[in-house]
Amino acid sequence: MEIRCPHCGFAKDIAEQTIPDNVHRVNCPSCGQSFPFSKPTVAPEPPDGNEQQVRPPEEVLVTCTACNLRQKAAERCRNCGLTLVVQALPDGAPAQQYAGFWLRMVAWLIDSVVVFILQMVSGIVLGASGALLGGLSGDDGAIAMLVWLFTTILGIAYYVVFTGSCGQTLGKMALRIKVIRKDGGDIGYGRAALRETVGKFASGIILGIGYLMIAFDEHKQGLHDKIAGSYVIKL
Repeated sequence: MEIRCPHCGFAKDIAEQTIPDNVHRVNCPSCGQSFPFSKPTVAPEPPDGNEQQVRPPEEVLVTCTACNLRQKAAERCRNCGLTLVVQALPDGAPAQQYAGFWLRMVAWLIDSVVVFILQMVSGIVLGASGALLGGLSGDDGAIAMLVWLFTTILGIAYYVVFTGSCGQTLGKMALRIKVIRKDGGDIGYGRAALRETVGKFASGIILGIGYLMIAFDEHKQGLHDKIAGSYVIKL
């Protein structure tokens, strides 16, 4: 059979029976570039005596050596951009390393400290602004409600914006974990909003059992992850 390099066009005829069945990539002897390769399989002879037909090669899947995302063979990882995605895994092998309960707990604690500082600073600024505008003259309750509402929205926006834009809050960046969709892509702002509001409310309202599910679930998903269709992986 002929093997042709897609980079430089170099081609060479090689006896098919000499090619091992587990070859997934080929290095071109002319230009030195690596490209995906799958040995074609021959279908068994039909019972009616018709000549054998060659089935198209199966799709080659590889796993990124940096973020462990399983994907179609390519020169760059579609998740982290690493070049030369060359680590192939057999069918049925785990595609990602999922972030466990304690790792995610530490990331949450870091985020909680960040959000607390942001809320405290914004609350002080709003309270001082209200006092300067004369809002303390019998209208303390309205100012307190405004401060509470703003700081609550600020806390939710922190998680939604960071998770929707890049899949990582500051805590997750520090621990090198990331929220992704099932296909490995970013979850986007819509799924992030669903995950951080409805999903986490549901996880917490049942005495936190939705969060404890992370420790026992096969894919380390909490209830909020299942609602949003998200996974948290190690990078």
